[in-house]
Amino acid sequence: MMNQAIFHRTELLVGEDMMTRFHEARVIIFGVGGVGSWCAESLIRSGIGHLTLVDSDRVSITNVNRQLMATTKTVGMVKVEVLKERLLDINPEADITALQKIYSEETADDFSLEDYDYVIDAIDSLKDKALLILNATRAKTRLFSSMGAALKLDPFNIKCDEFWNVKGDPLAAALRRKFKKNKTFPKRKFKCVYSDEIVRNRGVEKPEVVEGFSLNDTTGPGDPALLNHDWSASKACINGTLAHTTAIFGLSLAGLVVMDLMK
Repeated sequence: MMNQAIFHRTELLVGEDMMTRFHEARVIIFGVGGVGSWCAESLIRSGIGHLTLVDSDRVSITNVNRQLMATTKTVGMVKVEVLKERLLDINPEADITALQKIYSEETADDFSLEDYDYVIDAIDSLKDKALLILNATRAKTRLFSSMGAALKLDPFNIKCDEFWNVKGDPLAAALRRKFKKNKTFPKRKFKCVYSDEIVRNRGVEKPEVVEGFSLNDTTGPGDPALLNHDWSASKACINGTLAHTTAIFGLSLAGLVVMDLMK
């Protein structure tokens, strides 16, 4: 009864048969940061019944400005676990799996992508992102991918296109160069959410401690077991981000899943 009430407004729009399709759909999201976390919540609120969350990180204080589950109270906690708890508060009957893992050459075989109807790529790492794209387009699943969501201000500049038609996005350009250099290409076309807006960072990195939190670690006050862990250390450059743009990227990815199910 509660489940039916949650999705009453959704069913009014899409119909009972479509709600059944939403409930049966299986989606896996790789990366639940500023993009993936909002995608996950939108999917659950839309009635997607089976969702797998994949991310190796813990919540950092620098995530609070844009990531759905990141608050000053969740700093230091495992991202996928915090997000899963929130999503189950929305729909307790949803089947949600939280995997604190990274998708890489070493772990790719741990994931059977063909078990899912949809693969959402919200990975930051160029190498791992390229690998997921190659493997997902070889599998019998639908792939939707996020290009770079950092250094964006204009929400009306965010758009969607097929990967090879994406223009003005540095991440998409880097992926294409990598595919051409290695002479390995995606087996199928796939849609991407992107923006060709490029805004430069105007501030500088500030490693000092503010109100008990280090800006570059996952440590909350009184949590000595998590001290001095910099989850951004593997990134070549830290770029500025805002919630309204990263969220639109994530919500757009969720929208692509919903629209594809309704075809």
